[in-house]
Amino acid sequence: MPSLWRYAAMLPLDASEAVSLGEGLTPLVPIPGIGARLGLAQLYLKDETRNPTWSHKDRFSTVAVSVARSLGARVVATSSSGNAGASLAAYAARAGLTAIVVTFAESAGTMIDQAQKYGAIIVPMRHKADRWQVLAEGMDRDRWFVTSPFRSPVVGSHPIGIEGYKTLAWELVEQLDGRVPDWCAVPVCYGDALSGLWQGFRQLHASGIITRLPRLIAAEVHGSLATALAQGSEQVSDVGASFATLAISLGASRSAYQALAALRESGGLAVPIGNEGLLELQQDLASSEGIFAELSSVISLAAISALRRNGTIAEADTVVAIATASGLKDIEISRSRQAAIDGFDGPAEALRYLEQVADL
Repeated sequence: MPSLWRYAAMLPLDASEAVSLGEGLTPLVPIPGIGARLGLAQLYLKDETRNPTWSHKDRFSTVAVSVARSLGARVVATSSSGNAGASLAAYAARAGLTAIVVTFAESAGTMIDQAQKYGAIIVPMRHKADRWQVLAEGMDRDRWFVTSPFRSPVVGSHPIGIEGYKTLAWELVEQLDGRVPDWCAVPVCYGDALSGLWQGFRQLHASGIITRLPRLIAAEVHGSLATALAQGSEQVSDVGASFATLAISLGASRSAYQALAALRESGGLAVPIGNEGLLELQQDLASSEGIFAELSSVISLAAISALRRNGTIAEADTVVAIATASGLKDIEISRSRQAAIDGFDGPAEALRYLEQVADL
């Protein structure tokens, strides 16, 4: 089965021990319509919606669960309200392990439903902070293999799983025929994917496969990384959540140091993105390029747009946006923001409507 395990020589486990669902090797798609509107001739989208559970988290889960099984773990566990839990549950099912997803009492919707369908045990906590104590005690007492952060301040997810994100860099260089993009924009919560992507590029550079490195863009919500960069701080502080974001996968008000380090080393930037225009951008990507991405995914394009407007990104630059997950993941949010259309009373009414809204 073709998968990212084609790169097993640079991963922490042999391919013969992999728990795989065919993850990775996702397409790098030119998006010329949006590129033309932004004044970019070489704008690409790395379409991670094509992974088995429809998100980039599968790159993490395949490595984490493979190592967990090889170490004799019987339970894998995570704190998640979304993609990480769904992905871990799928790979645990494939491996014959028990998956525990500790989440928030108010969490609901597609991603929790998805994790349940894969057989995960869902543990909703009334107080968010309690979820980490549950994971820490499960690890200490019952030897759970815990893949997510479980301490405060957050230091990122399990480093073994983050190795899986290195394959993003290897695929990008292959798909660009050995070229290195000038910029890579990644939606960032704690920065696992950003960190792993950077590790991959550094490994390629150290081995002589590439001769230069890209600059990274952290597309974030509340601005903890942008604040740390602006202040020259070695710490990422909690900046608080000033609004309820539509990008629900990225709602944390403090990122992790690993993301800050990757930005500093790459000469990169962090761009805070609010809700304004996100739904329209999601619609634009779907209707003009044929890619339906989660709202949390399209903030990478919003960040590129902001940097193009202020001249930071040049017209001739090669730019890659990582689309981390499918728009089906948060469909209840985007659907609730759209006007409902009542059923039409006969063909004549339907045809009149079409004449109003479509150039047929």
